[in-house]
Amino acid sequence: MNRLREMREDLGLTQTQIAKKIGITQRNYSYIETGRTMLTEDILISLADFYNTSIDYLLYRTDKRNIYPKSFINKK
Repeated sequence: MNRLREMREDLGLTQTQIAKKIGITQRNYSYIETGRTMLTEDILISLADFYNTSIDYLLYRTDKRNIYPKSFINKK
């Protein structure tokens, strides 16, 4: 997934650093980033939380990187 690589590189982080933050191995993260391994629900949630973005953004369902503000969610 190029989007994951782009976001990681924008922050100047290595695959090892991201993998450690979300609790997986660097190899597993590399496979996710290159599309060799499918994203699981747990990994998607961890990545969305880490990058402070939506799962839809990670999956290319939207180009809006920022997640909804909490005030928007609380009004529903």
